[in-house]
Amino acid sequence: MKQQSSLRKQLSSIRELILPGKQSLKQIFNNVIFTLLMLCAAFLLCTMLVDLADSATTVPLIFVLAVLLTAWRTDGYFYSFFSSLVSVFAINFVFTYPYFAFNFTITGYPVTFLTMFTVSVIVGMLTDQVKRQSRIKHEAEKEKMRANLLRSVSHDLRTPLTSIIGSTAAVLENYDRLSKDEKKELIGHVREDAQYLMRLVENILSITRIRNNNVQIVKESEAAEEIAAEAVQKFRKRFDRIPVRVNVPDELLMVPMDAMLIEQVIINLMENVVLHASGATKITLSISTDNDMAVFSVEDDGCGIDEHILPKLFEEMFPHAQEMQGDGRRNMGIGLSACMSIVQAHNGTMIAENMKTGGAKFSFMLPIGGNE
Repeated sequence: MKQQSSLRKQLSSIRELILPGKQSLKQIFNNVIFTLLMLCAAFLLCTMLVDLADSATTVPLIFVLAVLLTAWRTDGYFYSFFSSLVSVFAINFVFTYPYFAFNFTITGYPVTFLTMFTVSVIVGMLTDQVKRQSRIKHEAEKEKMRANLLRSVSHDLRTPLTSIIGSTAAVLENYDRLSKDEKKELIGHVREDAQYLMRLVENILSITRIRNNNVQIVKESEAAEEIAAEAVQKFRKRFDRIPVRVNVPDELLMVPMDAMLIEQVIINLMENVVLHASGATKITLSISTDNDMAVFSVEDDGCGIDEHILPKLFEEMFPHAQEMQGDGRRNMGIGLSACMSIVQAHNGTMIAENMKTGGAKFSFMLPIGGNE
């Protein structure tokens, strides 16, 4: 029974290599159509070359190229194997004397056709293996991202939850002994930590939503200054102790975007100033244009960013967040990762730099023209 089970597994593995079973009808249809298109294109190109040059020396190479492209764009060995088989018979039947007749005798160059078939099959198998290795690497990177996300989330959840539990326990257990101001202060800490957790959850949802290949960003033309004003208004409700200056262009700037997500990016960047830019006394939010890009910048006059951290700032989950100055309780990895994911989903770019006058500057650029 064990031998039969092992044999079944081996046969199943071989079948999976030749023709993967987890394919939708659409995938199978696309694979078949692409294979036939490659064979037809190779046949027509060879016919044209033979008519023009009166030579069939390049015919096998063209069909091998068709097999290579088929293996590259289709799933499994079946389509490249089928393409190799058809190619050999097509060359023998159409492009080899006697024309329009099969001839695999000594005079029909059997070694040539056998070699061409072998080369085609090997090329198809190697191409498919490269594709499989690429998929395995991609899955490994996704698993690494999930593990980093889990570690970062665990760290960011633990501290505010502990603080909430401690503050509420202090109020409940010492309610009569605490003064009104002390109660207000402890409840204020609870509110602050709860708001932080809400922002954290929003960032996590944004990351997972955007990195899901099935989800597309819906962009509409929005007035950039209105998005900035809304973000600043929400930011001031939580952090009213640091002033925010807004610089916008004189002319109305319309930018294709998901308004809620871009607003989230601006709020995240301003929050990072409060939580990490030690010594910062003001924030400047600027909007400008650079060719066909809208540029959003958040500047501060704080401590800046360590030069050795700066190149790694936008890495997955930012593993060096604990090295930042400021509020040590707040890991900025998820916030920056969410910002970068949102901006990239809008076909934009994002950079961070230290300013010569002191402080740091985060900028992101979004395309202005069309809904790319």
